[in-house]
Amino acid sequence: MSNFEHDALTEKIIGCCYEVHRSLGPGFIEKIYAKALQHQLVLEGINFEVEKEFNVVFKDQFVGKFRCDLFVENKVIVELKSVTGYIPALFKSQLLSYLKASKVKTGLLINFGNPSCEIKRISV
Repeated sequence: MSNFEHDALTEKIIGCCYEVHRSLGPGFIEKIYAKALQHQLVLEGINFEVEKEFNVVFKDQFVGKFRCDLFVENKVIVELKSVTGYIPALFKSQLLSYLKASKVKTGLLINFGNPSCEIKRISV
């Protein structure tokens, strides 16, 4: 799959996030935004898995699992937050670690907690 197609998918996801934020505004807990985003993705015909589990391997040894909020089209990990102010660096580090562990190339970190929907696209 080309980068262009990948970008088209992330742009669609981002559009869905903006639609959710535009409709709901800031101030709800993360779970409400997650449900709304899932509904919007369904409306757009975008396939996803909720809380997809990935194995974490260290030097050929299984060391645990992690769950991402959404795994879209088997290509993009989406992590959702609802925090006011800046997105803590920890959340970016977490997403980067998820990408490395899962061998997925692209992730989106979405923060619905501010007056503007904040989105960070991270690629490895």
